[in-house]
Amino acid sequence: MYTNSTKIRVRYGETDQMGYMYYGNYAQYYEVGRVEMLRSLGMDYAAMEASGIMLPVLELNCKFIKPAFYDQEITVKTTVEQLPGIRIHFKYELFNVNDELINIGNTTLVFIDMAKNKPCLPPAEFIEKLKQWFK
Repeated sequence: MYTNSTKIRVRYGETDQMGYMYYGNYAQYYEVGRVEMLRSLGMDYAAMEASGIMLPVLELNCKFIKPAFYDQEITVKTTVEQLPGIRIHFKYELFNVNDELINIGNTTLVFIDMAKNKPCLPPAEFIEKLKQWFK
């Protein structure tokens, strides 16, 4: 299992009239968590796409527990619990500054060979970097 945490501050434009972070923005926070997790492994989306593989989202689930508010620092904990095959599953837990769980979610992404426009296995380099966390 591999886990990475990153912090994001809720910006004013991400809130609704009630002062809560707008529900549609949670998917963007999940994306930040994924990107930063890949970066922590020495990988990035741009390099993967340059090598001919993209990762579109196949499924997204989100559960709201408590609201996030303007200017709060949110910790996004992103976890991959199993080595990916054609699909990769990410779990997310969002915490406020009091370390209270405010949101949980998950996404499933699929590795796509851009030349063939078909699902494919993850790049070998990516699997090699992840393997050490799944012994």
